[in-house]
Amino acid sequence: MSHTSPPPTTSRHPDSTLETVRARYAEGAHQQVPELCCPVDYDASLLAVLPPEIVDRDYGCGDPSRFVREGEVVLDLGSGAGKICYMASQIVGPTGQVIGVDTTDEMLALARAHQQSVGERIGWHNVDFRRGHIQDLRLDHDALEAWLVEHPVQDVQSLAALEQQRRVLRESTPMVADESVDVVLSNCVLNLVDPADKPRMFAEIHRVLKRGGRAAISDIVSDEDVPEEMQRDPELWSGCISGAMREDRFLQAFADAGLYGVEIVSYQSEPWAVVNGIEFRSMTVLARKGKEGPCDDYREAVIYKGPWKKVIDDDGHTLTRGVRSAVCRKTFEIYTSEPYADQFIPVPPLLEVQPSEATPFNCRTNSPRGAAETKQGVAQAEVAPGTSACCEPSPGGGSSCC
Repeated sequence: MSHTSPPPTTSRHPDSTLETVRARYAEGAHQQVPELCCPVDYDASLLAVLPPEIVDRDYGCGDPSRFVREGEVVLDLGSGAGKICYMASQIVGPTGQVIGVDTTDEMLALARAHQQSVGERIGWHNVDFRRGHIQDLRLDHDALEAWLVEHPVQDVQSLAALEQQRRVLRESTPMVADESVDVVLSNCVLNLVDPADKPRMFAEIHRVLKRGGRAAISDIVSDEDVPEEMQRDPELWSGCISGAMREDRFLQAFADAGLYGVEIVSYQSEPWAVVNGIEFRSMTVLARKGKEGPCDDYREAVIYKGPWKKVIDDDGHTLTRGVRSAVCRKTFEIYTSEPYADQFIPVPPLLEVQPSEATPFNCRTNSPRGAAETKQGVAQAEVAPGTSACCEPSPGGGSSCC
């Protein structure tokens, strides 16, 4: 399976860029900064409980909340003033949970200031805002700061103690635990992360998702690679411009992190901005977790319906239209659920295979499943014309075949 070429390296100064991002979003917590967002048509009924300052000072480029379901645990990366979190809270209901992670103190203060009153209007309190970096969801900055109050860094020895405490917090009490989240959301934030940290960020999304979980990410992407001189501009970076990933690289980043079923579910036709001839627009991507684990052969197959003559999945499986393609149990379960279910006909084996009888399946091959293994019905049984399961007795006797 071919991959895109690596993104160009830059000589930016991450620390200065990070400080510019923090300063700009700190300003955005106190007054509206229109250039930090593009128009989004949110569900007005979910915004009704929010105070105007949260609606006006929360910046985004899409609405990933529409992929949230009742009863789920939701994680919003770069939660800002909390708009998406409070919207998701209403969708998941009292049995669900919503976690917002942000690194800007002023934004967190704004989100937390209305936590009690918004919860009362919604009817339940299930939102928790946490301080940390979205590329390091293990380290809780509030917990680390509380420790620093009691253990200030004054010399090399206390600096070593700080580093040890970082490790302890990451390992023993991570801010977001492994496989604890049903759906990860983000709204126009991933582009603000330094390119060197982006692979780690996508890996963190994969880590915290439960098996069967999904990521719904709205972000700004570009139609061309952003040149180095633009990436070195802190104003362009903090304005969600020069940190944008090229469209295909953005999609590939999900696959590289181990997610599957990566699809564009929203794409802004007109660019939000054009800088030096490069188009920047909003795109929402949905991806899923769950292809990890052994490949066991239960003699199952799938038939790709079309319309393409052939398709290739993220793992290099080639599926030919109309052919009973042999697949392992894991792949069979993936293809018979979202987002693939309507594209495939599932073909169970002639005789059911018990788990103790399953053998390892070589997923590197693209082999058809023999008809002897996939015929329906009882082994060796002969089916006479007019007596199949699709035939029903007619009112006047005999049968009526479909």
